Amino acid sequence: MVLYTSPFPNSFLSVLHSFSWGLIFPCYWFADRLVASFVPTTYEKRQRADDPCYFHALCIIITTPIYLALLVASLPFALIGFLLWSPLQSARRPYIYSRLEDKSHANGATLLTEWKAAGNGKSFCFGSANVCLLPDSLARFNNVFNTQARAKEIGRRIRNGASRPQIKIYIDSPTNTSISAASFSSLVSPQGGDSTNRTVNVGIKRTTSMEYKGDNSGSNNSEDSREDKGGNGEPNEGEENTCIVRINGEDNGHMSDIETDTVNGQANASGPAEHSLEGDAEISKTPNHKQKEGDSGSLDSYSASRESLVKVRVGDGTVDQSTVNNKLLYKASVMKKTSVRKKKHTDETFDHEISAFFPANLDFLCLQEVFDKRAAEKLKEQLHHYFEYIVYDVGVYSCHACCSFKFVNSGLLFASRYPVMDAAYHCYPNGKGTDSLASKGALFLKVQVGSTPQDQRIVGYISCTHLQAIAGDTTVRCEQLDMLQDWLSEFRKSTSSSSTANPEELVAFDVICGDLNFDNCSSEDKLEQQHSLFTHYKDPCRIGPGEDKPWAIGTLLDPEGLYDDEVCTPDNLQKVLENEEGRKGYLVYPTSKNHNSSQKGRKASLKGNGRRIDYMLYTEEGLYLEWKVEVEEFSFITQLAGLTDHLPVAMRLMVSTGEDDP
Repeated sequence: MVLYTSPFPNSFLSVLHSFSWGLIFPCYWFADRLVASFVPTTYEKRQRADDPCYFHALCIIITTPIYLALLVASLPFALIGFLLWSPLQSARRPYIYSRLEDKSHANGATLLTEWKAAGNGKSFCFGSANVCLLPDSLARFNNVFNTQARAKEIGRRIRNGASRPQIKIYIDSPTNTSISAASFSSLVSPQGGDSTNRTVNVGIKRTTSMEYKGDNSGSNNSEDSREDKGGNGEPNEGEENTCIVRINGEDNGHMSDIETDTVNGQANASGPAEHSLEGDAEISKTPNHKQKEGDSGSLDSYSASRESLVKVRVGDGTVDQSTVNNKLLYKASVMKKTSVRKKKHTDETFDHEISAFFPANLDFLCLQEVFDKRAAEKLKEQLHHYFEYIVYDVGVYSCHACCSFKFVNSGLLFASRYPVMDAAYHCYPNGKGTDSLASKGALFLKVQVGSTPQDQRIVGYISCTHLQAIAGDTTVRCEQLDMLQDWLSEFRKSTSSSSTANPEELVAFDVICGDLNFDNCSSEDKLEQQHSLFTHYKDPCRIGPGEDKPWAIGTLLDPEGLYDDEVCTPDNLQKVLENEEGRKGYLVYPTSKNHNSSQKGRKASLKGNGRRIDYMLYTEEGLYLEWKVEVEEFSFITQLAGLTDHLPVAMRLMVSTGEDDP
């Protein structure tokens, strides 16, 4: 299958499309600004609280006639442009595939080596988020604004979080053997630019987020510096940018505060990394996105991010073993407390947490509601600093096939560190209401993640979708889920080059990500909860229809509270969501037919831990029979606090080959 790198098959149509959109854009922009001036966000209302009451009214009185006059003047040109633009959409391709050719721009990305399926296995990390990048006037109805600046900051935060080196802390103890919470969201200091997998037998400490920047210079994990690890507890093959820290001993050690400070002071002799100021100029135009104390979302803050930040330091010269052992004993007890905080439910087979950062070594990212095309370009530019392959501007416009007229695309965007082999998009034909104006649908992708010593390709399938949003349209969403399954089955058949007798490809995973716009606890969503999709695909957060696991929380934030000081930074939002009472104030909760849909006055009737409408599903069906796929980690992410009304989610899958299993 050919991947489309441009929206039109030839340059003439591309130029004609650009010309027609140039005629439309002024009218579109004036209309957007006119509506936006009448829809203030809660942040703007608070900023104006100290101004005289007549000041804002005076501004509207002055600007409204100007916008109206310019809008009317631009209408004839917009009409001509529309007559050119609309028929061109029949020749438009359903997506644009962008590959970063100049690898020097990917200064935050780790160079990947091909997985040969020769070790214990390999983990793959998936992320999904609804980023609400609509035209500014429409975004304000969700209480967010300045779409262009938000797009750049969202991309910057994602790449900074994902490009952090990963650290895994293993504790050898008679009382606790789980992996610490630091394994999923912590930082490890680069040592002389060498970011290869390594085992460090030293103490660990929390660090401020300003001491590490997501923009690493130079290439990491080069082939020359990589060392193969084997045996139990060693990194899996292909695990990038990882540091393994071993902590041995009983939990009976102690280290005085003076000694701790002395050791840390010596360890921090190296100077802090330089600040990354990229994007600050534009973001400063958006007051609610400026960095505040405790805002570790961009890794530029001056305060610690609780257990989310950990750094390993190796001192120069010889180290006294007894001192190191004492440090390890002391730190082991600290990390055990962290582990208890993270994994309260001991019967769970994988780690889970609420994290202030996107997971380190994020491999695949699925985004929804990237509707604004200019914002999509800014977002793509930022994400290309980490992801080499991006599929964006997905969808159809105007009248297309059996769909109604579409004014905006699907809003889907996919980013990957692995090459995309095939891609396909389908538009849901049954959209209703305002959703019918967007070409909501499903994007299906096939990626190559490695090859076997026998030259068999190792591939994975990822589906990204966004379902009908209007409450009560359960039948519409169920029909869309049916279509999603059918289209995915067709995509796998059409792109598979294997046969049972002569397999040329080995399928490692099959994952579905997206905003499904229903939760697993609302009484109004029973039809979707019982859909056959959940018999073929597993939801790590779900026990069964109508019941989520106790640690799962909602992903839909209450828009009215987005700019409260308690939740406007990643660290603050993380702290609030870890508390049950805090969640009640800032998450949207499942609705019940017996209660008013308004949150106020019904705290006693709240069900579950919030509306979880953003999903990550995986299946064990249709994969290579000799391999096993299981969830390794799952997290709810607060790094986009103040930038969107959804919580991103991330899942790390472990593909076990069993090659070296005893």
